[in-house]
This record gives sequence, C-alpha cells and structure tokens, in this order.
Amino acid sequence: MSVPAVGDRAPEVALPDEAGTVHRLTDQGGRWTVVYFYPEDDTSGCTTEACQFRDIHGDIRDEGAQVWGISPDGAASHRRFRDKFSLPFTLLSDEDHAVAESYGAWTLKKNYGREYLGIVRSSFLVDPDGRIAHVWPKVKADGHAADVLATLARAKAERAG
Repeated sequence: MSVPAVGDRAPEVALPDEAGTVHRLTDQGGRWTVVYFYPEDDTSGCTTEACQFRDIHGDIRDEGAQVWGISPDGAASHRRFRDKFSLPFTLLSDEDHAVAESYGAWTLKKNYGREYLGIVRSSFLVDPDGRIAHVWPKVKADGHAADVLATLARAKAERAG
C-alpha cells in the first residue's frame, strides 16, 4: 500500500499496548499524535530513536501531542523494552503488520543481497482532525525525534494562523 500523503485522513490504528489496552487513533480526536514505525525492540537504531523520543517526551507533551511507537513485536517484548529504557510513551503491537501496511511502512527490504518484507522506519504527524500533517517516509534514527518536535511546533503555529 502507498504512504498516506499530507492532508489525507490518517489510516485507523487500533492496536494493543503491552498491557493489552487497545489504543485507537479515532479516540485521539482533538489531539496531535506522532505515529512512528520501527523494526524491532532493543536493537541499535530502534533504541537510539526511542531514547531520543524519551529524552524530549516532556517537550512533545507540552506541545499537546502523544507519541505512539509501533512495531511487529509482541506485548512481552514491548514491556521489556519500555522497562529497560524507561520509555514514557505508548508502544503498540502490530504483530500481523496490518496497520504498518495501511501506512506503507511494511515493504520489501534488501539487506546483504537478501530480500524480505519488513518495517521501513517511518513516521507520521497526525493533526487533531485525524489528518496527516507531515510524513517522514524513510527515517534515520539519530536526530529524528528532534525533527519531529520542531515540525510539530511549526505545524501547530501554522494551524493557529
């Protein structure tokens, strides 16, 4: 599936966190939400990205936004990852990768000549109306969280007029 564009209605997210609580994007009405897809808990790049989101989480919350990290990992893996790195934001399990597919984040990848399907690190800023405000289709983990925060602040300012 293709990556949603700025202005498109954000595809629905209805996924469980590590405690089994289902989080729905439609329940976020009136709030900004950062939806970021990452390949795997507790790997180098994913840890870098998650810890940088952790370190500026207060600033993102001050901007009125929530962060949702989504990977194919299950609840137990997310629980260990959250606990190990004191992650204060929501991690959601997309074990059948259906949500990742709807965002165009589940794609054919190549590594050392081998082809396989997997998550391409990508992020989406969803506005309070449930529309895509910004897309990061191929993310480099280091520095991404700071870019998200700056983009969120700009998007809020533009929206305020």
